[in-house]
This record gives sequence, C-alpha cells and structure tokens, in this order.
Amino acid sequence: CSHPSSRAAVALLLPRLCSFRPSLAMSSVTGTVTIQQPLNYRAGGRVQPVDGGQAEEVYEPATGRVICKVLCSGQKEVDLAVQSAKAAFKIWSQMSGMERSRVLLEAARIIREQREEIATMETINNGKSIFEARVDIDISWQCLEYYAGLAGSLAGEHIQLPGGSFGYTRREPLGVCVGIGAWNYPFQIACWKSAPALACGNAMVFKPSPFTPVSVVRLAEIFTEASVPKGLFNVVQGGAATGQFLCHHPDVAKISFTGSVPTGIKIMEMAAKGIKPVTLELGGKSPLIIFSDCSLENAVNGALMANFLTQGEVCCNGTRVFVERKILDAFTKEVVKRTQKIKIGDPLLEDTRMGALINRPHLDRVQGFIKQAKEQGAEVLCGGDLWVPDDPKLKNGYYMRPCVLGNCTDDMTCVKEEIFGPVMSILPFDTEEEVVERANNTKFGLAGGVFTRDIQKAHRVVAALKAGMCFINNYNISPVELPFGGYKASGFGRENGRAAIEYYSQLKTVCVEMGDVESVF
Repeated sequence: CSHPSSRAAVALLLPRLCSFRPSLAMSSVTGTVTIQQPLNYRAGGRVQPVDGGQAEEVYEPATGRVICKVLCSGQKEVDLAVQSAKAAFKIWSQMSGMERSRVLLEAARIIREQREEIATMETINNGKSIFEARVDIDISWQCLEYYAGLAGSLAGEHIQLPGGSFGYTRREPLGVCVGIGAWNYPFQIACWKSAPALACGNAMVFKPSPFTPVSVVRLAEIFTEASVPKGLFNVVQGGAATGQFLCHHPDVAKISFTGSVPTGIKIMEMAAKGIKPVTLELGGKSPLIIFSDCSLENAVNGALMANFLTQGEVCCNGTRVFVERKILDAFTKEVVKRTQKIKIGDPLLEDTRMGALINRPHLDRVQGFIKQAKEQGAEVLCGGDLWVPDDPKLKNGYYMRPCVLGNCTDDMTCVKEEIFGPVMSILPFDTEEEVVERANNTKFGLAGGVFTRDIQKAHRVVAALKAGMCFINNYNISPVELPFGGYKASGFGRENGRAAIEYYSQLKTVCVEMGDVESVF
C-alpha cells in the first residue's frame, strides 16, 4: 500500500489474527494473504471434502490476486455433513431454550471480541471497506444476541376445551436446515440464517458463495468454541452442483437461500420434490421516492446509502430514485457532487468508503449495463468508468467510479433490471398517484423508501408500495429486531425479528380428552 503507516490499526491486529488462524498468513499490506487450511467444516473441525471435485480459485477483489483454491464438495461430502448435523441435532434439540441461549450468547461474545479480525477477513475476501465490514460484524453478533434472548421464551399455548378437556401446542424444531449464502454479506447472512435456526433447536449445513468461502468457516469454529454439539453447524463449499446435493438430500428439512431470482426458482423446484419449506431472499429493483417537501440534505444522504453501500452490491438497494420534478435539478446537482467525493481505494484503509467489486466478470457486467443505458438515451452525470489506482498493488483490482444516470425512463434496461453495482438511476415524477403506480410497476418487491416531511403522506405511500421492507426518511437500515424479506419475485419468508421463528419451527397440536370417548359407531 502507498502509505503503510496509515495501516497501523490493521497491523496491530495481525498477530492475533494469525494466532487464531494459523492458515492465514498476512502482513499489514493488502495483497499478501494466502489461505491454505481446508475451508470445509464438519463435526467440529476443518476438513477436506472426501470427494472434492474441481478446485475454484478465490480472489482478493482489491488486488485481483488468488488467495486460495476451494474444493467443491461432492455428494459424499454433503451426505457426511448432513449426517453429522443430524447427530448433533439429536442432542441440541433436547436442550432447553435457556441452555441454547447461553451457547448463542457465548458465540456472540466471541464474535464481538474478534470483531476486527473477522471484519478484516471479510474485507479481504469481499472487497468492501473495512468501515462497512465492521458494521456487518456488529450486526452479526447482535443477531445472535437477539435470538439468544428469544430462545428461552419459545413456547406453545394451552387451550381449555369443554368438560375439563384441553389442548396444547408445542413449537418444535424442523431438523437439519440448509443455509445457502450470497457473496455480498458472507458472515452476516450466515448469522441471519443460523441464529434463528439454532435458537429453535435446529442444526444447519451452510454453503457460502464460492466467491467468498473464507469467513463462514470462522463462524463454524466460533460456534464450536461456544460449545455447540460438534456437527451442529457444518460448512460445505461449492457451486450449483453442491447446492443441488443439499436441496435433494432426504434428511434436509428446510432450505433458506439468499441470491438471484433464477437460482431461487431452481431451489424452489428442487425443494418441491421433497416438499421442503423454503425461505427465499432474492433480488430487487427498489424505488426510492423523494418528495419536494423533504429535507434535501437528508434525502441526498438517503439516496447515497440506498445505492452505494458495498459497491452497490446490495439486493434491497433503492436504485430507481424518483424525484419530484420541482426539486429535480437541486437534488441531482447535490447527489452528483456528493457521489464524486466518495473515496475509492484500498478497502483496508480507514478513509476508504468504496472498495472493489467482487470479481472481473461482475465488473464487466455492470459496465455493460452502463453502456446499454447510454445507448438507450440515459445520460451519465458522473462516474461509471473504471477507477485506476495509483498504488501498483491495486492495479488488477475490480474498481469503478460510482455512477449517477440522468434522463432515465421507466422502459430502460437500467431501470428495469437489477444491476447489482454502484449505479443510480434518477427519474422525475409529478404526482403521488403517478409515482406509486410507477414504483410498483416491477416484478420485484423487496424494498422501497420515501423521503418527505409530511408524515401522513409517508405512511400512505408505504402502505401502497408492494414491497416487504419499507423505509421512511432513511434507507438500508436493517435492525435484527425487524423482519426482512420481499414480495413478488423478491421471494418469501422472513429473516430477522420474531417472524423468522415461524420459518425455523413447526407447530404440533395435542388434544387431551379428560372423559370417556363417545363413539358414533
């Protein structure tokens, strides 16, 4: 890096990081990490898959370097992981909610204690700024704490029936659940799925994205250190084939997937053959509606948060920014000015606010959307081109300047399709009724946002939006206490909040007759 002295904070944590993980050899300079230990985790330890297939290269987005190769798990390894989880489930499911709570609290404590190490690992493998990665890790331990708090309160109900008879319900775990994660929030998504699953008494086999296989293995080790039964949380690595083995496995009780709509459709089809319940958190093309009576500065901040976190690689981003025409020029001018000031660079530097996109093919895909937008008549108001770093170590990284598109119309590809990159499309509107209709004119329904000082209008508009997660005068705030999930093609089921408990448990009804049975025969 150009200024090693600015990396003092990272350098301080390195001895601890290496002591925890002897497989991680790194200096205080980006571009030196190599990972040699196995990235599968089964029965309480790292293992190589017994039938590992092709080796996939794993990159450091900031530099384009290969940091490791990961072996894809075959059918035998998947079966071993599921059987290991099944054995651990027998122990874990018989523990009380309070006993499970204590284990989850201990895991949360370890994550909190190792926040800097885990965030650094996440930044190296994902490319997001260390500033953001720390927030992700904080949300992760908060998620475990939240479900630890709920674990001891999970209960059924007692129902009085005539003649002294009664019934009651039991809330029971499902069994071995499968979590399939995405590459934009690797560690956080694994916590979002595992925390409610384990709180309810389930076991989990988790498959991270093959692009970001590293940090989830650390979560598995933390669960083991927190004293879960060995095998309760296993990790298998791989791509589509490994995912298919998981979805078709007869001992898998439930599948929770975060990712693209096409993959979600395939997972739903596979789950249907085994009548397995699924939670799908899929893509989005969410509307952000800026009314003229808003606080302009707050709305601009909201638009930046809605478009440029994690290099724009966020499913619920508000990338269709509808701006009331009377403030269109003022809003656009301010957004462009602020976007141009976003600090791009080495994601491990403290002042970096935008790191590298996940890989070269994805960067090329985002660039293709911008090229097509220009061909369809959109105007690039700023950014959209590749960012070339001064530091030679970063020259092969996957960087681009955040882009704002003007002169957009609803029929353009950049307005209809999920780009999953730092690209904001600005669209003018005139009336509330018009903008609500246009906002809902999409196959997606993950999120939506409104900026206005008129609180009645704000609630009226979000009530009319066909989206699962709505924001008023903020955006991309996801407290673990609130359910998260979409409408329409953005999926179904919910993560976070009490709602997730419903998707990781099942209800048994017991009817007790206190008198003699009256037969009709």
